[in-house]
Amino acid sequence: MSLCKVTHSLLETFREQRPLRGGSLIITVFGDAISQHGNRVWLGSIIRALEPFGLNSRLIRTAVHRLVQEDWLQSEQQGRRSYYSFTDAGLRRYEKAARRIYAGSPPDWDGTWSLLICNKSAEGGREQLRKELSWLGYGAINSNILLHAGSQSHSLTETLEEMGLSEQVVVIDASTAGVTSEQALQELARECWPLDDLAERYEAFLRQFTPVQRSLSGAAELCPERAFQLRTLLVHEYRRILLRDSDLPARLLPDDWAGHRALTLVSTIYRFIESAAEVYIRQTMETTVGKLPAAIPAYKQRFGGL
Repeated sequence: MSLCKVTHSLLETFREQRPLRGGSLIITVFGDAISQHGNRVWLGSIIRALEPFGLNSRLIRTAVHRLVQEDWLQSEQQGRRSYYSFTDAGLRRYEKAARRIYAGSPPDWDGTWSLLICNKSAEGGREQLRKELSWLGYGAINSNILLHAGSQSHSLTETLEEMGLSEQVVVIDASTAGVTSEQALQELARECWPLDDLAERYEAFLRQFTPVQRSLSGAAELCPERAFQLRTLLVHEYRRILLRDSDLPARLLPDDWAGHRALTLVSTIYRFIESAAEVYIRQTMETTVGKLPAAIPAYKQRFGGL
């Protein structure tokens, strides 16, 4: 199947989703693209870029307004034009996800764990904390104890401070004792993380985007707009799974874990199309002083180095 047909099929699938979540897609575009190019863009540029995704001007304006209310975005008015950027809080939230989205190969695991124990005083914010930490890869032993394989100190500290819970939890660094069997560790992983559901989601993602990789191998020069659409959909759908993922090391996962294959596919496709997508971003999107600036140096560190 040609790249044009594959992209059209992916866009059709996205447009058919109900409800069509424009706010989530806008966050993807800001995180993947705008934040790397000065973190400010004219609303008209977003409307034009997202029209092929099935989002009209009214839907985008409504979604942007909601994101402002939720402290994801902030606006700046110049004349009749509105420009939007991540708030400091919104940028911090996305950067926590970005550390996982654009990670390189999974690191080796040294058998260490981070355990978080909620005090009784944290009861009111416990459910929201579990939700926030699940996005960082934490699993739940029970309603009071969460755990993560390896250290997550930076992202964990940010999250606790943002939620005002730093004084209401206890964080313990631990390590797996030598007598613990691999089978026992894998059973613990299945009890604390929804691995079967994650595997199904990853397999569906692989079925959806493997044709992209095949079509790219025979593609001629890439259309910048097509590359932007593919890159946006790729990151968006991958991000939706990662928000539920475990970040578990290979030792604790089933053989041939679909998440590892998904990471390989995402990084391969991203490297192939990112330059063409950058052309679209730089040539068509506008900030308060004209075209968007070049990407910040950190952009090239994605997936272990572009």
